[in-house]
Amino acid sequence: MHDARPDPDALIAQLRNDEARALRGKLRIYFGASAGVGKTWAMLSAAQRERAAGRDVLIGVVETHGRSETAALLAGLDTLPLRELAYRGRTLAEFDLDAALARKPAVLLVDELAHTNAPGSRHAKRWQDVQELLTAGIEVWSALNVQHLESLNGTVGAITGVRVHETVPDTVLDEADEVVLVDVTPDELTARLAAGKVYLPQQAERAAQNFFRKGNLIALREIALRRTAEHVEDDVRGWRVEQSGAAGNGQGGASLQAWNTSGAILACVGPHEGAAQTVRTAARLAGQLNVRWHAAYVETPRLQRLAAAERDRILAVLKLAEELGAATAVLTGSDVAEQLSEQARRLNCATLVMGRSEPVGGWRRWWPATPASLPRALAQRAPALDILEVGRADSARRLARTPLNTPRADDDDHEKAPIHWPGYAWATATSVALTLLCTPLASVLELSNIVMLFLLGVVGVAMRFGRGPSALAALLNVAAFDYFFVPPRLSFAVSDVQYVLTFAIMLGVGLLVGQLTAGLRFAAGVSTSRERRARSLFELTRELSAALESRQVVTLGAAAVQGHFGGHALVLVTDAADQLVLPTEPPEGFDAQVADWAFRHGQPAGLATATLAAQPWHYVPLKAPMRVRGVLALSPSQPRWLLIPEQAQQLDTLARQIAIALERVHYVEVAQQAVVEMESERLRNALLGAISHDVRTPLTALIALAESLQTLPPEEHGNAARAIVAQAHELHALVNNLLDMARLESGIAGGAVNLRRDWQSVEEVVGSSIRAAHTSLGDAVVQTTLDADLPLVEFDAVLIERVLVNLLENATKYGAPPIVVGARAEPGTLVLTVRDHGPGLPAALLGHEQKLFDKFTRGEAESATPGVGLGLAICRAVVSAHGGEITAANARDGGAEFTVTLPRREPPEPAEAQL
Repeated sequence: MHDARPDPDALIAQLRNDEARALRGKLRIYFGASAGVGKTWAMLSAAQRERAAGRDVLIGVVETHGRSETAALLAGLDTLPLRELAYRGRTLAEFDLDAALARKPAVLLVDELAHTNAPGSRHAKRWQDVQELLTAGIEVWSALNVQHLESLNGTVGAITGVRVHETVPDTVLDEADEVVLVDVTPDELTARLAAGKVYLPQQAERAAQNFFRKGNLIALREIALRRTAEHVEDDVRGWRVEQSGAAGNGQGGASLQAWNTSGAILACVGPHEGAAQTVRTAARLAGQLNVRWHAAYVETPRLQRLAAAERDRILAVLKLAEELGAATAVLTGSDVAEQLSEQARRLNCATLVMGRSEPVGGWRRWWPATPASLPRALAQRAPALDILEVGRADSARRLARTPLNTPRADDDDHEKAPIHWPGYAWATATSVALTLLCTPLASVLELSNIVMLFLLGVVGVAMRFGRGPSALAALLNVAAFDYFFVPPRLSFAVSDVQYVLTFAIMLGVGLLVGQLTAGLRFAAGVSTSRERRARSLFELTRELSAALESRQVVTLGAAAVQGHFGGHALVLVTDAADQLVLPTEPPEGFDAQVADWAFRHGQPAGLATATLAAQPWHYVPLKAPMRVRGVLALSPSQPRWLLIPEQAQQLDTLARQIAIALERVHYVEVAQQAVVEMESERLRNALLGAISHDVRTPLTALIALAESLQTLPPEEHGNAARAIVAQAHELHALVNNLLDMARLESGIAGGAVNLRRDWQSVEEVVGSSIRAAHTSLGDAVVQTTLDADLPLVEFDAVLIERVLVNLLENATKYGAPPIVVGARAEPGTLVLTVRDHGPGLPAALLGHEQKLFDKFTRGEAESATPGVGLGLAICRAVVSAHGGEITAANARDGGAEFTVTLPRREPPEPAEAQL
C-alpha cells in the first residue's frame, strides 16, 4: 500500500518556489517569426484591454516604425519619457530604467527585447533591464523575433543570408511566464510588406528582395512554431512535475520519474571559427531534451601558444555558453580525447557535441580517406558516448571592445604569439660550445660518446627553453657532429653509410626528448597553477578562521584576492543600518554606485559582466548563507583572467569564504552582545533585589521612627533621634557604595580612575580607617599589628581608607572579634591584612574565593545582615586601579583573612618628598 502523505521536503521546496515566484514580476513575450507579423500591435491591443479593466498600464518604450495602425493604439496609455544620452556628438533616446523602477506600474510595456542599449547605460542589453524590472516585482510585456534567439542565430543566418547581431539568450524565453505567438501566413506578410505596413517603400523593396522571400518566411515560421511548441511543452512538463509532487510518494512519484532523462550534454569548444555554432547547437539540443549541459575547452601545449585574438575568441565562446546556461570549464592536457572523455564521465554526460573537422585540401585530398583523429580517439576511449558533429557555419563569436581586450599599441590580432628568440640563441650557443668542447676530445673519445654529449646538450636546452629551441639544438648538433667529427671531417660527405642511421637516430632522439621535456614543462605549469589556486584558498580559509573582527576579515580578504589576481582589491562591508560602507578615498576607477547596485541586487557588475561592462572594476556581492554581507571590488592586473572559468570560479570561491567569515564574525558579535545584555539584566535584577531589601528596610525604619516621634514622650525623643541617625548612616553608606561602584566601573570600562597618589603614612591611614568605621564596629575590639619601620607608600589615601573601612565592616557583619589589622613591607610590595575570629569563609566558596569580590555577591545568600554585596567589589576595583591584588582565605586558627597587596617603590628623600 502506497503512502499517500506528501513529501515534506518537496512541500518546503514548492513553498519557497511559490514565494520567490510571487515576489518576482511576470514576463509576457509576444513572439513572432519576423518583423511585421503584428507583435507590437497585439501587445498594445492587450494593453488597451487591461487599461479598460482598471489596471495601471505604462508604456516604457514602444517602436511603431511609422505604422499608423500601431500608433493609434497608444491613445490613452501613459507613456514614460525616454532618457537622453550623449554619444559621439549625437543624442540618443533610451528606455529610462530608473524612472520605471520608481514609477513601478502594474504592467510595463518594453518593446524590442533584443535591443542593444547605448554606451553609458547600466546594462548592455535591454533584456537585462527587463530582468531587473522583474526582480523589482513589475510585470513586463515585450516582443521578440525568432532570429534574435541566440541558439537560432546561426541557423536563421544560414537560411536568410542575413546575420543578426542583437541576440537574446534562450533562457529569457524559457523562463517567460507567458509566450504569445503572433503568426501570419507568408503570403499575408508579403502583402503587408507591399502595402507599406512593415517598412517604408524603399526599405520594403530591399527587404522583399533579401530577407522577406517566401522560402525564408516559411522556414522562419516553422522555427517559430516549433520554438513556441517547445515552450508549451515545458509548461506541460512543469505542470506534470508539480502535480506529481503534490500527489505525494505514490503514483505521482512514478509519473515524475517518467520525465527524467538519463544523461547530459558536453559541448567541445575548439579553437576554430565555428566553435560558437557548436555551442548554439548544444544549447538547442539540451533545451529540446530538457537536460543539463556543459561546455569544455581543452588547452594543449600547442594551443597555449595561440595568438591573443584567437584566445579572445575562445573566451568569447565560453562566455556565450555561460549565457546560454552551460557550466563551463577549461581543461589542460596534451591529449584532447582523454580530457574530454574523462570530463564526460565525471559529469555523467551521454552526448558529446563537437564541430566538424576542417575539409582536407591540397595533396592530402588524394590520400586514402581515414576517420578523423579526435572522433576516433573519443570512440576508442568512451565507446558508450554518443558523438554528434555540428556543421560548419561562417560566423565567429568575438569579445566586445571592453577594458578586457582594449587594443594596445604593441598588439596585432593577425600575429602569432611572440617567438622567444633568446631560447634559440642559447640553443645555437650550446651547440657551438659542445663542438668546441668535443673537438680536442675527438682523439680521445669514441664517436658514440661524443654523440651522447650532443644528446645531453639537447636535453639541457629542452629542459630550460622548451620544444622549439630543443629541435633547433638537435638539428645543429647533428650537423656539427657530421661536419666536425665524422670522417671525412670538415665535410658533410659521409664515408660510411652506417652514420646516416646514426644521424637519423640522433635527430629522432633529440626531437623526442625535446617533445617529452616540453610536455613535462607544460604539465608542471598546469600543476603549479592549480597548486597556486588551492594554496591561496587554503591560506585565506586558515587565516579567516582565526579572525574575530570585521576589519580583520576585510584586511585578510582584500590581501588574498589581491595576491592571487594582482591589481587592487577592496572588501566593502555594511554598517549597522545595513548600508554599504564606501571608502573615504576611493581608488581610481572605482564607482560607488556600481558597488551599491551589486550589493542591493546581489549580482556581479562591472568588468567581465553583462552589467556596466565598460567599468574598469569588477564587483562581486559577498553572498553568505543568510544574506549579502558586502561587496568585493577588484581591478585585476590581468583583466582577461576574469573570463577564464577556473579563475572566475576561484574569485567566486574567495568571495564566498570572505562572506561566510563576515557572517560568522557578525554572529560572534551578536552572541557577545547577547552575553553582555544577559549580564546587564542579571546585574539589574540583582541590584533591584538588593535595593528592594536593603534600601527599603532603613527607609521603613526611618518612616516608623519619624511617625513615632508624634506619640513618644519627650524623654524618649533622644533615643528615637539616635535611631534615626543610625538608619540614615546605614542608608548613606549603601548609596555611597552604589555610587562608588558606578564610578569605578566606568573607569575600568574605558575611562580613567582619577587616583590622587601621594606619599602616605600607612599607620595614619589604618588609624583613620578604624575611626571612620567606629559606627559599624560598635563595641568590637580592633587590634593592629603594624611593622615598626613601615616606609612611606604612594597611593590614594581616601580610596585605600575606603578599602580598609569596607573590610572592617565586612568582618563586623560576618566575623567575630577581635578584628586584627596588619601591615608589613616586603620587597616591592606593601601587604595589608584584615582578619576576624569568626566561622571563616562559607564552605560553598572554598576554592572559589574570588567570587566573593563579584558585584552583588554576599557571604550568605539569605541573611538578615544588611548590605547589597558591593563592599568587597569596591575593594577589588580600588586595589586593581592601584595595580595591586586582593585575596581571601581562612586563617589557620579560625576566622577569615583578607590580604591586600599593593606595589610600592622606594620613597624619595625628605627634601624631594616636601617638593
